Amino acid sequence: MLHDASASPVPVPPTTAGPPDRPSARPPAWPSPGLATIEFPEVLALVAACAAGPLGAERIRARRPGTDRAALEAELALVGEVAALQRQGDPLLAAAVPDVRPALQRLRLDGAVLDASALRDLLALLVAARAVALDLRRVAERAPRAAALAVPLPEARLDRRLTDAVSPDGELLDTASPGLAQARRAVADARRRLLKTLERIQRDLGADTAVRDAPLTVRGGRYVIPMRRDSRSRPAGIVHDESGSAGTLYVEPQEAVELGNAVREAEAEAEREAHMVLRELTGLLRPAREALRDALEMVVRVDETVARARFAAQHDAHVPALHDAPGPLRLVACRHPLLLASGQPVVPFDLALEAGERVLLVSGPNTGGKTVLMKAAALAIALAQSGIVPPVGPESALPVLAACYADIGDGQSISGSLSTFSAHVAQLRRILDGADHRTLVLLDEVGSGTDPSEGAALAAAVLVALASRDALVLASTHLGALKALATESSRVVNGSLEFDEASLAPTYRFRKGVPGRSYGLAIARRLGVAAPIVADAERRVPAVERRLDQLLAAAEARQQALERAERDLELSRQLADELQARLARQEADVAAREAELARREKDAKREAARQARELLLEARQQVEAALETARRAATAEEAKEARRRIELALGEGKAREAALAASDPAPAAGGAPEVAAGDRVTLPSGLAGEVLEVRPDGKLLLRVGSMKMVADGAGARVGGRADARAR
Repeated sequence: MLHDASASPVPVPPTTAGPPDRPSARPPAWPSPGLATIEFPEVLALVAACAAGPLGAERIRARRPGTDRAALEAELALVGEVAALQRQGDPLLAAAVPDVRPALQRLRLDGAVLDASALRDLLALLVAARAVALDLRRVAERAPRAAALAVPLPEARLDRRLTDAVSPDGELLDTASPGLAQARRAVADARRRLLKTLERIQRDLGADTAVRDAPLTVRGGRYVIPMRRDSRSRPAGIVHDESGSAGTLYVEPQEAVELGNAVREAEAEAEREAHMVLRELTGLLRPAREALRDALEMVVRVDETVARARFAAQHDAHVPALHDAPGPLRLVACRHPLLLASGQPVVPFDLALEAGERVLLVSGPNTGGKTVLMKAAALAIALAQSGIVPPVGPESALPVLAACYADIGDGQSISGSLSTFSAHVAQLRRILDGADHRTLVLLDEVGSGTDPSEGAALAAAVLVALASRDALVLASTHLGALKALATESSRVVNGSLEFDEASLAPTYRFRKGVPGRSYGLAIARRLGVAAPIVADAERRVPAVERRLDQLLAAAEARQQALERAERDLELSRQLADELQARLARQEADVAAREAELARREKDAKREAARQARELLLEARQQVEAALETARRAATAEEAKEARRRIELALGEGKAREAALAASDPAPAAGGAPEVAAGDRVTLPSGLAGEVLEVRPDGKLLLRVGSMKMVADGAGARVGGRADARAR
């Protein structure tokens, strides 16, 4: 018989254990064996597997739900803070350390001396503690709650002294003290002399005495030579042992006895020196015992916190809000941790019970997931109250409860003379004796095991009684009569897990407010039960049950049609949003390309204008040089050459003028002012002169200095009349 709803639950460890060698004063909470029924220990084992060391894993496995809301919120906030670091790819350091609790206990005893392996473990603790404390300081700004776990550590000289004294194998090093080093050298020298003597004696043994290929060995702490028992030329000495066949004796030759004694004396002296070193090191550590204990607590606390954070990050778990009971239960994207660990696809469910809704009655076919849903909801509450972030989504809210009762499974007992129904009734009695507004109750197949009408009546009475006490109840049933209970009490809410009627397979999607159908006859038909038998069974179903099943089928059909329409609408909305976003991206790309083209065009015009101005300046310089040459010409030949150079420069100027016109902006509206004889104009080439005549083809006869020339009037700029400037 399952005792999951015992009225006298066994106390369990507190939510958060105290320092490893000091019991916590916090009282135990949630003293309910119902934790085993909802597989709480198995889930703790999953979380413990995320720990770096055995002490952190042990701490997690000892966790139990607590009831101090403020402490729980602080604990969950700490885990959420460290989980955020985990999700950012910058996890907090967690270290595995040896179990040094026995060594810390020995340090409390005056005169106790730690051995070298214990000193090695304490050194490992110090090294790990310094690394963890350093990492806590590193994340102080982003994780202040985690940084607050840091504690003062013993002086670093302890680390250095232990490093010089103890090897990683847990042996004292020669560097532990000069006396120990000297004593060990004496041992090595004495042993070397002894072995040299024994090897010489062994080489001198005759063939009838020596044991072939037998090395020197040790018996009773003394070095000996294997010799044949039947040898008559065996040297004198002490027989320390014999072989299993009694054919070989292990003899310490008389000649080597004194050397053996010298080895034993040197070894005893080395042991005395080693004990002195161990005593000295223990004395150095004894004043730091409290700091070492706090360092161990810090390392283990960080390890188990990081393990809980890893669990939360792995399963995309979010810290739920907590509130005092009774209150609403809101689970968003809740998943069963053991199903997540199995690697199977898990369908998350949303479950919301308002403050006045105290009983959720889940109905539907077998294997539909009703029990899994109830256990997952109970685990979410239990884990959160144990400082572990459950696999739930954002905006989840949970009440802080004080106990859990679970009546799940077949409770029959041959030794106790209890039938299945009797066992369930006994459990219900215990639940009714202990349930109140801070109680979680799980009832699987409530009212089963007896006549359906009487079972339904008893179950309804129990559920109403529990609801009147504000207990939070999650119950499953196949009884059709119970499905109508929600119409009688606002505290009772129907729910179901969706079942695909076409494939007769569960979808595991939870629906609140709609009772589920059992699909028993449909499953029988699918599994090959003869059609006449199924049809006869359908006719035998009471009319009320048939009408209820028809109503539920119609409600399921309407619900599924509505959900399909909602999915189609959501798909259309998403498609429209995607098209709008794509159009916005295309418009942005076009605008960016147009801006780039405009920039390139502007840059090209600017560069062309610069080059044209440089060319015009060069042409102007050439014309002015040619004019200067013409003015200074002394002969007709020189004047002719000057005119040729002027015409050449003017030709180049026209080409450069065309380039400048192409790069300069178009002239303003209204066109250039009209040029008349007597005006002084400046050509685009920069050449200035007086207009003598404006010809019909638009060309101008200009006087430039003492010379006359014909130039194109396009682009000429009027600078005023020559006679006006003369006046």
